[in-house]
Amino acid sequence: METNKGIVFDIQRFSVHDGPGIRSIVFLKGCPLRCRWCSNPESQNKEPQIMFIERNCIGCGRCTEVCPTGALQIVPSFKIDYNQCTKCGKCVDVCYSEALNFSGNTRSVEEVMGELKKDHIHYKRSGGGITLSGGEPLSQPEYAEELLKACKAKGWHTAIETTAYTSGTVLEKVLPWLDLVLLDIKHTDDQKHQEFVGRSNEKILENARYIGQFGVPIIIRVPVIPTFNDGENEIKSIASFASSIKGVKEVHLLPYHRLGENKYGYLNYDYRMKGIQPPTNEKMQGLKKVVEEKGLLCKIGG
Repeated sequence: METNKGIVFDIQRFSVHDGPGIRSIVFLKGCPLRCRWCSNPESQNKEPQIMFIERNCIGCGRCTEVCPTGALQIVPSFKIDYNQCTKCGKCVDVCYSEALNFSGNTRSVEEVMGELKKDHIHYKRSGGGITLSGGEPLSQPEYAEELLKACKAKGWHTAIETTAYTSGTVLEKVLPWLDLVLLDIKHTDDQKHQEFVGRSNEKILENARYIGQFGVPIIIRVPVIPTFNDGENEIKSIASFASSIKGVKEVHLLPYHRLGENKYGYLNYDYRMKGIQPPTNEKMQGLKKVVEEKGLLCKIGG
């Protein structure tokens, strides 16, 4: 893919999270991690995907009529043969009940910038700007770099929400164009990290130290997940690591939620956190104190 084109699955305007001021959040598809609790499962696969919302389907059959490869069936139940699907979008175009939706579209840097420019005045007045998110935005490194460069050329504040699961070469190219890194640290224990996330945390922790040496301000963000990392000792270990990184003064604790659970069904994915309840406010306040004891500012939520 050309460096000035990438796969974007959403642009969220007027956000007051994920960085200072009023922001636009650009969500890029693709992520090397497979966190069990991921609230954006449509972000994991880098390619565009068709999502099926069963409750919206009226069984009209239009989708099967226009599909050029016969990848769809609605009897006895709806099914997509992804081996035959070419993602042409014809089925989505004729689905008036919006049971079928595309997740991800190819968009040039210029196209995205045209959307972001609409809120230029809000960025300036509020000290806001642009945040790249995902997925893992650094899974599309060339596109992320070009988009950040274009934003900096406009004088906008730039931030990225990242797992830092990437190469040092990618970080070297992207960091000069960033004003803030929102860095996810999920666990310091490698075995448990692999069990719940699907990847080792070695590269993540190494890159966290590298970003700190580079001099870009960092906020550590910790998704607080019951059965995974919601113990005081686990949060204490993350806080100790965070306090050792140059440039880190603040930690955000993000309580687990189930808002993305329905999306797993839309993609025919298995949701592996069924029955897990979000942590209570009392629990979160206790973990906040654990972080503060390490001399760091702590905020619940992002």
